[in-house]
Amino acid sequence: MSSSDLFSNECEPCKGGVAPLAAEAVGVLMAQLEDWVLSDDGTTIRRRFAFKGFLKSVEMANLAAWLGNKQGHHPDISFGWGYCEVAFTTHEAGGLTRNDFICAAKLDTLVA
Repeated sequence: MSSSDLFSNECEPCKGGVAPLAAEAVGVLMAQLEDWVLSDDGTTIRRRFAFKGFLKSVEMANLAAWLGNKQGHHPDISFGWGYCEVAFTTHEAGGLTRNDFICAAKLDTLVA
């Protein structure tokens, strides 16, 4: 499976009792993404986008927010002059689910 396979999927609504992905599955999915970093505790993926100026950072934050709203899977976003950082985790699961990787692949495609 490639990042284009992830991109073509849609997020599934989170329901209670969803288990996070096992470390092995996370590793397989991480290999399909570029520029995303796994947190030390293995519960979050994040990517930092660099820009010249503030406006592009705000636009990136708005794009990530739009995508999260469209997919029903909302990222944590921080931004300032010259950067926007987007982080995905599935709070309901207490870690990463396939939804996080689908959203990351979709965001990558939008900014490519």
